[in-house]
Amino acid sequence: MKKTLALAIFVLAGTFALQAQSTTAHIAEAKTIWTGAKGNLQKLAEAMPEESYGFKPTADIRSFGELIAHIADAQGLFCSMAAGKPKPESVAKKTAKADLVAAMKDSIALCDAAFDSVTEANAFETVGQGRQQRSRLAALEYNTVHSSEEYGYTAVYLRLKGVVPPSSAPRGPGR
Repeated sequence: MKKTLALAIFVLAGTFALQAQSTTAHIAEAKTIWTGAKGNLQKLAEAMPEESYGFKPTADIRSFGELIAHIADAQGLFCSMAAGKPKPESVAKKTAKADLVAAMKDSIALCDAAFDSVTEANAFETVGQGRQQRSRLAALEYNTVHSSEEYGYTAVYLRLKGVVPPSSAPRGPGR
């Protein structure tokens, strides 16, 4: 009986250690994916010329600047929620490139801080309210997915203006 109990305790301890290791690895992988996405977003906001921030491919969709504001606002929402902080003030009314590039930078910094605050102990705590309720880590992963989706839309705006999107730009020697 003692051997069976000892074996059960050993197996449970190993299971909890593996779960913690998996959680740590998952957090690290999510942060790595975010790091790639945020780099493209910041470069994207900087790449579009000032005079094209009001550009709309058709009259019934958002301008490039409105999309940048939307991305920054969404990142502010999801990352502040994950960090347990109040949502930043909306930048939806801003139109100048300098203001929107700064807003993107600020929202990225907020998301970086939110990722830095995620631990094994709090990754799966529920944050948010209503339809936005999810785990802390899922809120950050959702932000990355949403930001990447929006990057895809805005990359088309760049191409329509003759600008190569950051994810397609050459990256050093031989490329």
